[in-house]
Amino acid sequence: MQLLLLGTAGYHPNERRQTACLMLPEAGIVLDAGTGFFRVREHLQTPTLDVLLTHAHLDHVVGLTYLLSTVWERKLERITVHGDAAKLAAVREHLLAAELFPAPLPCDWQPLSAGTAEIAGARVTPIALAHPGGSVGYRLDWPGRSFAYVTDTTAAADSAYVAAIRGVDLLVHECNFRDGQEAWAMKTGHSCTSAVAAVARQAAVRRLVLLHFNPLDDSHDPVDLPAARAIFPATDLGFDGMSLEF
Repeated sequence: MQLLLLGTAGYHPNERRQTACLMLPEAGIVLDAGTGFFRVREHLQTPTLDVLLTHAHLDHVVGLTYLLSTVWERKLERITVHGDAAKLAAVREHLLAAELFPAPLPCDWQPLSAGTAEIAGARVTPIALAHPGGSVGYRLDWPGRSFAYVTDTTAAADSAYVAAIRGVDLLVHECNFRDGQEAWAMKTGHSCTSAVAAVARQAAVRRLVLLHFNPLDDSHDPVDLPAARAIFPATDLGFDGMSLEF
């Protein structure tokens, strides 16, 4: 299974990275709809598209307004946007208010309840995360492979979500701050490098990829990769256009 990283920055894009957007082209699944969502069009392989939103902050949903260009001259049978019911309602009421975005989007809206759901051939498990306004991560399972996406939360090895991601083949986890910026991480609901690596080790995942970096740092390594690898060696930095196999 291929996972494409279409946006790996947090808060706003910079010259190196767009904001949060991941895609599983073979399944027609996109996770989050940040500014990187404009890249979805060139990777479409399926007649359906399922978008899983983690929450309704703008850096994760503004790309929904790009759907009209995504489907331009494409015949998709169905587009469904999934997420927490309250977050979907907020997106529809505010981001898609007629005064801001007057064109209707060609999609259905599907609230996700607790437990698992079958989406495009994957068993999808929403994972509650602590973040201002609330957020969810996702675990996706197929026969013989698994993947988890955890963004916009403050990582800790004793967090409740660790059990939900245990043993996945690939964990993609936000890492907005370097070590030493823990006060900002707690204040904003984000994570620091060593804490994320400790989560990966505690959860016994096979591989960890970091993203959702501070956009004010557009360097190649905004979070000190060696610090993460000292705790969990199988760690890599995500970048826009990265292709991962799991």
